Amino acid sequence: MKFVDEAKIDLHAGKGGDGVAAFRREKYVPKGGPSGGDGGRGGSIFIRASRDINTLLEYRYKRIFRAKNGENGQGKDCYGKSGEDLFLEVPMGTIIYDETDNSIIFDLSQDGQTEQLCKGGKGGLGNLHFKSSTNRAPRQFTYGEIGESRSIRMELSVLADVGLLGFPNAGKSTLISAVSAAKPKIADYPFTTLHPHLGVVRSGFKGGFVIADIPGLIAGASDGAGLGHQFLKHLQRTKILLHVIDVGTEYPNTESIVQGAHEICQELQKYDESLFNKPRWIALNKIDLIPKEDRTAFFEKISIDLEKGLAHSKKIFPISSISSDGTATLINGIMEYMSKLEAAEKN
Repeated sequence: MKFVDEAKIDLHAGKGGDGVAAFRREKYVPKGGPSGGDGGRGGSIFIRASRDINTLLEYRYKRIFRAKNGENGQGKDCYGKSGEDLFLEVPMGTIIYDETDNSIIFDLSQDGQTEQLCKGGKGGLGNLHFKSSTNRAPRQFTYGEIGESRSIRMELSVLADVGLLGFPNAGKSTLISAVSAAKPKIADYPFTTLHPHLGVVRSGFKGGFVIADIPGLIAGASDGAGLGHQFLKHLQRTKILLHVIDVGTEYPNTESIVQGAHEICQELQKYDESLFNKPRWIALNKIDLIPKEDRTAFFEKISIDLEKGLAHSKKIFPISSISSDGTATLINGIMEYMSKLEAAEKN
């Protein structure tokens, strides 16, 4: 299924049904009074978040949504039927913006969260309401009100605790596959990941945490190069950024490894300062490609070089996504950090 994380749609709630002017016409009731019923209420439009949906694809190709109109009133005091409400379902993490002023209307972060976007018009009044002591046979009635209309923009920002970032082929997809039940497409060519993948890591922290993999970044991503720039927003709600660096392929060239890490940080800072300032950990991946006898000295040197220049990167973990070396230590570190965050939020 194609991943779509933005959509613009127009919404029109239903019109209220018209009231009616009618009179009783039963046999033996020569002067029957008014019996016009009210019109039905127009259908309203609601939006609901669902954990079972992961894309806004449905709203990319259909742009206009209308709720049903209310039915007109009838004689014999019969009220018109209300228009059926319309419920639009979107993924959890969808933010709804008003297109006119770009203000946030709703942030749908909970499964089943339901909000009203457009209210249906009120039904008109039948002539029964206008009967008085001086007007026994009123012919007045009112028309139903027009329902509310608005244009909205929907943006999906995936809800994850940990966000993976790095160059294409750094091994992010392999890592998320190794530590979770997610099965992203994995191959040795750039941009294996074409849209965000979410994986749940089962652990002692509230049953687990969610990790997100986005397409790899390249130099110039913040200016639109490559694929990763359009998905950086999916990292904005994460608690930790895990910067995955391929150290095995470049070994023993520490200079190019550090330079590449700096490029990723520069792209983050250009895109969003708040994203750049998030807690950022480093996973030195593909250590299985480095001779065991050389690893300790290599890790010490590259860790010093990375810590010198990378702000907010105080946690460094050597790992291998292929052999799973070091992944348990990494996961335990994340679990401990999440537990501390939760405790701090409660206090």
